Amino acid sequence: MRPLTAKSSAMEKLISTENRSSSHRVFNYGVPGSLTPIDQSLWAHPMLAFYLEPAPAEPVVVPAKLYLVPTPEYFGRDVEDYSDPEFLAQPSPLSELPEIQEWVTKFALSVVEIWGGRRSANQLARWCHRQVHQQLLVKSSTIKGAPKIRKIYISQPIEGVAETTVTLRIGERVRSLILRFEGVDKRWLCTELVLL
Repeated sequence: MRPLTAKSSAMEKLISTENRSSSHRVFNYGVPGSLTPIDQSLWAHPMLAFYLEPAPAEPVVVPAKLYLVPTPEYFGRDVEDYSDPEFLAQPSPLSELPEIQEWVTKFALSVVEIWGGRRSANQLARWCHRQVHQQLLVKSSTIKGAPKIRKIYISQPIEGVAETTVTLRIGERVRSLILRFEGVDKRWLCTELVLL
């Protein structure tokens, strides 16, 4: 423990009396160990700022945008083993795709004609994914009678994707045909077909 000097004991007395009298008063001493505070009117004079407060960084806002990743040609297999990446389907912007309402109407009518036996499923091969084409072939043999289109609902969750519900009347029953179209290579490609 170091011995108390007159200067340090006077400083401790001043600090202890200041703490007791007013805990909110601020004193600025020019030199450490000085007993005389600097006049408050001089506090505002220009000084060097050795430690600048960092400016609040504005968060970089990256818009969250969903985008289409085309359905691979071969489900359940590694696409790179079978295809050159340059020749895989490329997503197309909406401006390069045909008008969706007209396209879905024509496609749904063609599906109904295939199931009714008035059209060959190979006519839609270019506009369907391989598995959808296989489903068309299988379903055409199981559906009895020609379905009739009642209503078509189209939803576009993201650019280049159209999800469609077609209400069909097959005999005495009302059923729904679910279709998903992806805009690739400047055309709509049916990648999902489900009859509920």
